Amino acid sequence: MNITIIYGQKHQGNTYNLSQLFLKHLVDSTSQVTEFFLPETDLGYCVGCENCFMKDEKICLHATTVQKIAKALDCADLIIIASACYVFGMTGQLKVLFDHFGYRFMAHRPEAAMFHKKALVLTTAAGAGMNRVNKAVAFNLFMWGIARVYSYGLRIGAESFEKIPLKRQEKIKRAVRRMANRILKDKVAVGLKTRVMFYFMRLNQKRNDWSEVDKAYWEKQGWLGKTKPY
Repeated sequence: MNITIIYGQKHQGNTYNLSQLFLKHLVDSTSQVTEFFLPETDLGYCVGCENCFMKDEKICLHATTVQKIAKALDCADLIIIASACYVFGMTGQLKVLFDHFGYRFMAHRPEAAMFHKKALVLTTAAGAGMNRVNKAVAFNLFMWGIARVYSYGLRIGAESFEKIPLKRQEKIKRAVRRMANRILKDKVAVGLKTRVMFYFMRLNQKRNDWSEVDKAYWEKQGWLGKTKPY
């Protein structure tokens, strides 16, 4: 299984450690893992030029980095997004990434491969806020068309992962193992919510008179007719 994992932070702390617990169960001898630590990339802030929406995503100011990440996402069987909870939200670097991928929302030009993928959202916080981060990240992945999105939030409640009481560490490891096994066994199928969203986006594109680029993309895919990406 090919896995692409994107870290919203650079330091290898609690969120990184949680990711490694999952990878321990998800990776085997045939797996390929591609990692991106967003603060180490040269991904700049979205400047709102709208080139990706109205013209071509490849003329984005930061297209070199964005399209490198896009290629890795498209080649992955499982996408993992790992973000620490910063002031009750995802990290700024991760929000910047999602800003750059707005053109891939189902309302615009979703990548067909996404409708056949699984994703896992991982979040840690010292006290609270994990659910809010997970929901925000999962919403973006849903709008990309990803068929199945799992999420796991962990309240550390300690100075570091290593200082969590051993009994609780073992409980966390068991929960991680169970979820990892579910992900491995999951037969990906697009759910009703995605099908309904795609249906309404198709209706929207049929009367699209505001973006020739988007409409041409849907026509090329055959999605304005009976063809679907799933």
